[in-house]
Amino acid sequence: MRIVLQRVSEASVSIDGKVNGKIGKGVLLLVGIEDDDSKEDISWLVNKILKMRIFNDEAGVMNCSLQDINAEVLVISQFTLHASTKKGNRPSYIKAAKPDIAIPLYEKFILDIEDQLDKKVECGIFGADIKVALINDGPVTIIIDSKSKE
Repeated sequence: MRIVLQRVSEASVSIDGKVNGKIGKGVLLLVGIEDDDSKEDISWLVNKILKMRIFNDEAGVMNCSLQDINAEVLVISQFTLHASTKKGNRPSYIKAAKPDIAIPLYEKFILDIEDQLDKKVECGIFGADIKVALINDGPVTIIIDSKSKE
């Protein structure tokens, strides 16, 4: 699984002009899923994301985690994170998992975050044509890949 994490002061996702999910201070997570991703990838990512110290403490130093400040989370499925641009000018998405594999993993990822945060996670609708609006705070944008553990 590949995640693009953005620390935000606010973010929202809209479908057909209607807001489907909206958060204040927290993180926007763009989630790309491959065929060989598993529950172990989810577990590693959820643990990493919830404990990552990317929020400022009283001294203005990034020492606080999502859990420490009770931040909000918005999760968006993003198959294009697995685009291959090696050949030609049209990206290939062959590495991205098909919906029958990706949807259950996407839903489990959301549920695992909710369970550990003990709060609702806002999200888009898998496969929908969506519009994402955000104010990146910092900016802080981090790419996390469960295969390379980066």
